[in-house]
Amino acid sequence: MRPPRVKLLPFCLIPAVLALAQGPPVGVIDYYGVRKVPRKALEAALGLQEGQPLPRSKGDVEERLEKVPGVVGARLEAVCCEEGKAILYVGIQERGAPRFDYLDPPQGTVRLPVEAHYAYAQFLACVNEAARDGDAEEDLTQGHSLFHRPACRQWQEKFLELAKEHESKLREVLRDSGDDEHRAIAAYLIGYAPDKRTVIGDLLRAVRDPEDTVRNNAVRSLAAIAVLGARRPDLELRISPTWFIEMLGSLLWQDRRAALMTLLTLTETHDERLLAHIRERAIGDLKEMALWRHLPHALPAFILLGRATGVSEERIQEAWSSGNRLAFVQKATAPGKK
Repeated sequence: MRPPRVKLLPFCLIPAVLALAQGPPVGVIDYYGVRKVPRKALEAALGLQEGQPLPRSKGDVEERLEKVPGVVGARLEAVCCEEGKAILYVGIQERGAPRFDYLDPPQGTVRLPVEAHYAYAQFLACVNEAARDGDAEEDLTQGHSLFHRPACRQWQEKFLELAKEHESKLREVLRDSGDDEHRAIAAYLIGYAPDKRTVIGDLLRAVRDPEDTVRNNAVRSLAAIAVLGARRPDLELRISPTWFIEMLGSLLWQDRRAALMTLLTLTETHDERLLAHIRERAIGDLKEMALWRHLPHALPAFILLGRATGVSEERIQEAWSSGNRLAFVQKATAPGKK
């Protein structure tokens, strides 16, 4: 259901996250993390209806949501776009609910080689330009990203050389550097290491980095390695799914989205132990996300929910095409269902 070549929105903005008080009006409001707290109480605290502009102050709205009884954390993220309007996600951390915790910020002074920092900056500028031109297609089948656009691909081929030459430095920066930007760059470049097995552990640790962009780049690198692993079982590129499953309960929408996309790749073989782990830890989150009103964002959770509950790929596609998501989700998660 997911080809190895995928078209992506601007790099590190997948999908593009909007700054509040900017951009288009709100077209869709979706919630996640809501189990016990009444939805009406959250809607009242949000104080926003579809069709209205995005709130001027993200922090003020999050503070109001956190004052709702039973809420200990809240996060707003606006994503572009549905028919020219923003999708606003309201994330809630309820008291007593499992949470996805991050590592403490490192404090080390280690930094990247200048040539690595420069190459990544040039690559990022190229990708943003490619995205504006609608030419952001990338190939993940080699275990790392290779863009269709030659100018961007040229920098990625440089990354192969940099990762081979500076693998130990990239690993050190990713683990110990107190500079968020340098850790984020290291999380991306280290995915170009010649032996992917040697960097999987470093990337899995970076999935819990306290900085959003570091986590995002680490997940992107691991997702590409997972694509290669699915194509080449002989390489034995084993990626533990534990942190991705836990990330499905994150307060941040981007964490959830990244985890969903990676788990879709890891579950393509329908490994029963992995699916059982997902059933045990994440069915509630998947059920909620599979019913999001914005269909492109709901689809990955819908597929993963179907796989985790033993539904065939053909039946998942039929259920999605029928448009009756609620009936499918209710049946798949009914008591006594696998």
